Amino acid sequence: MLQALLASVASVKAQQTRINVIGNNLANVNTVGYKASRVTFQDMLSQTVQGAKRPTAAIGGSNPLQFGLGVVVAGTANNEVQGSLSSTNRNTDLAIQGGGYFLVSNGERVAYTRDGAFDFDANGNLVQRGTGERLLGWSANGSGIVDTTTPITTASSLQVPIGQLSAVRETQNASYAGNFSASSVAADTWTSSIQIFDSLGAAHTIDAVFTNLQKPPLGVPPAGAVASLDWSASEGGTALSDFASAGNTRLYFDSTGNMITGGAIPATQTLALTPSNGANVMSVALDFTKISSLATDTQITPKDQDGFPPGSLSGFNIDSGGGITGIFTNGLTRSLGQIALAIFPNAAGLEKIGSNLARETDNSGIPIYGTPGTKGRGSVNAGFLEESNVDIGTEFTELIVTQRGFQANTKVVTTVDEMLQDLLNIKR
Repeated sequence: MLQALLASVASVKAQQTRINVIGNNLANVNTVGYKASRVTFQDMLSQTVQGAKRPTAAIGGSNPLQFGLGVVVAGTANNEVQGSLSSTNRNTDLAIQGGGYFLVSNGERVAYTRDGAFDFDANGNLVQRGTGERLLGWSANGSGIVDTTTPITTASSLQVPIGQLSAVRETQNASYAGNFSASSVAADTWTSSIQIFDSLGAAHTIDAVFTNLQKPPLGVPPAGAVASLDWSASEGGTALSDFASAGNTRLYFDSTGNMITGGAIPATQTLALTPSNGANVMSVALDFTKISSLATDTQITPKDQDGFPPGSLSGFNIDSGGGITGIFTNGLTRSLGQIALAIFPNAAGLEKIGSNLARETDNSGIPIYGTPGTKGRGSVNAGFLEESNVDIGTEFTELIVTQRGFQANTKVVTTVDEMLQDLLNIKR
């Protein structure tokens, strides 16, 4: 009888542990990114009264005679199922759709979380709203290039310094489009002005002059050329480059009025400019291939150029791949950084340390860092948060089962107590 008493007491303790876990799950039903836990039981050591016997020619075998000694808690396990995503309309709120964990740091260690409720601190760092821990990833250099091969450390925080970051882009390419009339005489000219920007963001107005349509073409015309056109570029009356500069040629047209390129005729011409303000020497590729020579009016205009004047950071976007793109007041967009995600060989082996954070353990395996959407890592959804995956219906069902298990075992305790009392009453 004492064995029954002790087994029931062990079960009462186990059921208490289980109800503690259920209570914690229900307490975190609205916790961002929370993963529900469950308790598993296993039977305690069994007492063997008689071992098993094998059958013989004369008699059959017999099974072992054993009495169980109760139940113990085998362990707890997290439910890693994806929680549903809820819209928040805050572009600093991030939810992972799929596997992986955000990396955050307090400057001393790296922790892992599914809680994507981030915000900015005074320095423009993306930090967890509740703890202030910084989101980790790879930052872009001054040219907007992100190197995701560099190691992630506690100092790999991501910054979006709104209003504190300025950017320019030096013009490297410019293009023109239009028509130079095939009916022109040799002295006809057309001037088209374009504004380009140096490495300091200063503007330079370049005047491109097209003149002297020649039939038949001059120079060393390519096959099929029926006409040629001279060009030159200047700034404020100072000559810079023209068709005779090194690497450049005249513009040649075929019998359909289209420009000919290929072979010795480059697809782009080169404009060389040395700014007087100390900016880098400029080499701008000029694309004239959209200019035709048809029997209609002459009109050549700049099509586009890829430089930008100085501008300050005014906004940002985070894409599904975790890339952070800054938006500047001058219209420039440039990468600011890349969010990192970690995956584990056994994510259920992570140890919870509070504040929606977890750390690696010997059984979780070493974290593998990478970009969202690669090698089993989920995508990042800006403007959403992952809700708790606690199923209230399941938890209440488990609550009832646990309560009944607890009641049944306490009944065994009282029953054994009554039997012991009856035994003591044999001798009065």
